[in-house]
Amino acid sequence: MTISVTLEEFLNRHDTQYDLIPHPHTGSSMETAEQAHVPGQRLAKAVILKEEGRYLMVVLPSVEHVDMAALRAQFGHGVDLATEEELVQLFPDCAVGAIPPAGPAWGMETYLDECLLDEPEVFFEAGDHEELVRIDGGSFQQLLKEAQRGHYGHTL
Repeated sequence: MTISVTLEEFLNRHDTQYDLIPHPHTGSSMETAEQAHVPGQRLAKAVILKEEGRYLMVVLPSVEHVDMAALRAQFGHGVDLATEEELVQLFPDCAVGAIPPAGPAWGMETYLDECLLDEPEVFFEAGDHEELVRIDGGSFQQLLKEAQRGHYGHTL
């Protein structure tokens, strides 16, 4: 697998300059950061949540876990992690666990952790477990300009 078709079309539609960086097959975002020699705070990951029949994407650095208690408090009702089966249906051109943090590409409401806003460049999975996308921080912010911003994680 290579870059997700949906992601590639999204990046091209926004005239976003990016590089693809190969890395050994990995099973977690922290392992990806290590294998690709990328600072964990610059490696963005997507966490997909289910909330009353709809799906949301939370984007945060690989060095953080999504703070479910804070999100439940923010929404004021039930929020749960999407199941692996749901992820396969939502992101058919991506490997589970390698979903790019670009919710708008899939028409998904997105929440962006503010700690990613200060990074000069951001890396994220291209849709498989063997390539990263690298873009400058300003381009990343532009792609997610409609995302709600806040603090959605806590450090591992």
